Amino acid sequence: MPGTVLLLAASPLGRGRLVDAASVLPVLAAVPPAVLSGADTANVVELADPLEPQAVLTRLRAAAAAPGPLTVYVAGQLQLDRRQRLPHLALARTTASTVRYTGLPWHWFREELRLRPAGATTLFLDLHADPETWQALSAARPPGPSPLDCGPDNAVYGRVAPPPPSRRGVTAPAYMKAVATILRSGRRPPDEELHQQALTRIAPESAGTDLLLARRGPVPGDPHAAVTAAVRSGRHADADALAARLEQAAHLAHGPASEEALHWAEVRADLAMLAGDAARSCRTWLAVASARLTAGQPADAPAVETAVDRAHHQWGRIGDPARARELGAVLAELRGLVPGRREGALDHVRRQLRQLQTQN
Repeated sequence: MPGTVLLLAASPLGRGRLVDAASVLPVLAAVPPAVLSGADTANVVELADPLEPQAVLTRLRAAAAAPGPLTVYVAGQLQLDRRQRLPHLALARTTASTVRYTGLPWHWFREELRLRPAGATTLFLDLHADPETWQALSAARPPGPSPLDCGPDNAVYGRVAPPPPSRRGVTAPAYMKAVATILRSGRRPPDEELHQQALTRIAPESAGTDLLLARRGPVPGDPHAAVTAAVRSGRHADADALAARLEQAAHLAHGPASEEALHWAEVRADLAMLAGDAARSCRTWLAVASARLTAGQPADAPAVETAVDRAHHQWGRIGDPARARELGAVLAELRGLVPGRREGALDHVRRQLRQLQTQN
């Protein structure tokens, strides 16, 4: 099965630029696609200093939907948005005051890769942090989730470099260039070995100051793999039944509002979408959003916004006017509490509801 490779290099074009991320793309592009992927053949998608987060999201979503192995190479710069203090990958138009709207929220990686088969996704990251972000990353400690969490089913290797001692000049993505140089030999070592070789090459430069990222993929037998296998073979009912059992088990073990239980509810919402049941998917996402809000999560928490956004998206695909009216009323109420990142979302729901009132 052919692999997919996503090459993403992004950094601001203005004075806030810390790293010339796109400088690594010619080196990566010189590597044969099969070596970049580790598969016999591979499709390569390259994004150099993209402008819009939604455009990056579209490419990421398409790559995540590919059936074969996926390898993502990301070189860039991390910044925190001032409102939620969440890390974003800074894009070409990003400034300190516009991160929330012009940067790519890091949790989008986790959200888009969530339904991929266990062990089928690997990320190599060469990230540079500004002072605020570096402080936040340095303060984050287990057992809490990492601010750069990419999902439990994915392998992640790389580094986060601290802010440069001087703002004069722009640094280079040395780790990613080392990875690309090793791969240009035509041989792809195992991921952990590739990671260690790259770290050895940049050791004199990094001087032990980097935050290292090294997380192996999941062990065989992960339940996500069984769910994904059922979906890929067209057994949507079996996939939902398995996810429902796992959700119930999480309810009993951790409580109905636990992250474990809500995770499997979210999986079931995605499964309904894949099965073409937009109404069930919308209803499940609405329930997840309500559960998170009831549990005390803020309206602008990423998981809450994601749940309402996905409910909104699925609502627009419901063909039955009666069911659309029913769920639209709930969505409008939630949109009043969770406006999301796109302006006019609540107005859109209200306009659509008015049109639905005239339909049988």
